[in-house]
Amino acid sequence: MDRSMMTAAVTMNQLQQGLDLIANNLANLNTNGYKSRSATFSSLLAQNMTRQPDETVNLGRLSPLGIRLGTGARVADTRLKMDQGSIRTTGRALDFALTQPDLFFTVSTTGQEGLATTTTGFTRDGAFYLQPDANNPRFLNLVTASGQFVLDENGNRIRIPGDYAEIHVDPTGEISYKTRGGQNVAVGRLGIVQILRPQLLKAQGNNVFVLPDLQALGLVVGDVIGPNIANQPVVQQRALESSNVDLSEEMTKMMTLERSYEFNARSLSVADDMLALINNLR
Repeated sequence: MDRSMMTAAVTMNQLQQGLDLIANNLANLNTNGYKSRSATFSSLLAQNMTRQPDETVNLGRLSPLGIRLGTGARVADTRLKMDQGSIRTTGRALDFALTQPDLFFTVSTTGQEGLATTTTGFTRDGAFYLQPDANNPRFLNLVTASGQFVLDENGNRIRIPGDYAEIHVDPTGEISYKTRGGQNVAVGRLGIVQILRPQLLKAQGNNVFVLPDLQALGLVVGDVIGPNIANQPVVQQRALESSNVDLSEEMTKMMTLERSYEFNARSLSVADDMLALINNLR
């Protein structure tokens, strides 16, 4: 294949991945606690073209000094942007917003095989709900919008009696409920962790992240999850964190990538026309 066609085709494929990333960000513009991703591009393998050192071979070839010929560009990295989204008041008792950008709620997620195996997931979406416990209908489990169990600081499910009158969460994440008789009963503390290396998190869907295979990376859990943040005021009840997607920034990136895609498509078309012209020479 002609080098110019190969360069354009490879680059167009990678630009499409960048456009897909922007489309995903825009689709989650109104998703609670969503963290946008940005792509960076780099050149693919390039070759240095030098003058022919042997004058008896390819005599007359005089390549310009220092010229480099590459085969297009690729998506080098996608980074999770951890900027804090704006916090909006909702007035709903089961809406919680984290006030620091590196913190996550812990939830229980199903294993990749879809079996009963579970693992700990992390989310910034604090829109929680109450769901009847399958084993004891008199109790309610605190769950996410997609039905995943919200965990406490010890990794256990958070359960509240179904006849509660009111739920309260203080700024440190301590949960309590008021009985019909007006008595306050402590339930536990929301499981909130600090992620030291958010770029290692893997998106699992439903606005939830999981840890990668740390052993394969030569890491332990302590390298990614920070120390206990108990007694720190990091939760705001009756409020939610908005997505941190910047609409104007995403639109600007999209127009830039679309323009680059157009240039490469035009390059591919011109190269094809030139090859057709050569093939039709008599």
